[in-house]
Amino acid sequence: MNSTLYIIFGLIGLGIIGLIWRLSSQRHKLPCPSWLSWMVEMDNPFTEANRARVIIGHLGLAPNMKVLDAGCGPGRLTLPLAQAVCPQGEVTALDIQEGMLARVREKVRAAGLQNVQFIQAGLGEGKLAQAYYDRAVLVTVLGEIPDQRAALKEIYSALKPGGVLSVTEVIFDPHFQRREPVTRLAQAAGFQEKAFYGRSLAYTMHFEKPLLV
Repeated sequence: MNSTLYIIFGLIGLGIIGLIWRLSSQRHKLPCPSWLSWMVEMDNPFTEANRARVIIGHLGLAPNMKVLDAGCGPGRLTLPLAQAVCPQGEVTALDIQEGMLARVREKVRAAGLQNVQFIQAGLGEGKLAQAYYDRAVLVTVLGEIPDQRAALKEIYSALKPGGVLSVTEVIFDPHFQRREPVTRLAQAAGFQEKAFYGRSLAYTMHFEKPLLV
């Protein structure tokens, strides 16, 4: 069998896996399983909005900031976030799956980073310190969360006044969330819309916790 056929069969296999995950996700709010982490470890080549450097570039990070990478998965953003806030800053990698956190730990050790903390939990479980973080990121994660209201309320409490929640959504994700319901959820939690980047099917939105709360 020549290499072209291997590539074709490989692409077909990836398509089948992606379809199964999408169909399953429509019935249940399923996070990407850790054994499929390789599917989300790289930037999507078809949309700029979901690229790590673009998302991080919008955050206005400073070296002493504390950042929550909520639903961090295999750490596609965790490592560049940690590098961006070195040496005084800190990143918390939170994920419900230990398998995902294990991959992040391995990458953090290989990179020699000392400023990453880990929490195995689901958002909304009350595991986050209050008024602790300057930034929080949710990258194609919101649709996987069963209780979205509780999740955003916990992030709101975990951010300092003036802190920013960054939500990224792309249509290629099985749990894609449209702008309007995301905005309603964020506002219900107490956030104010601050910025919008991208387009309706691939975007990042920033929501700010008011300075006076």
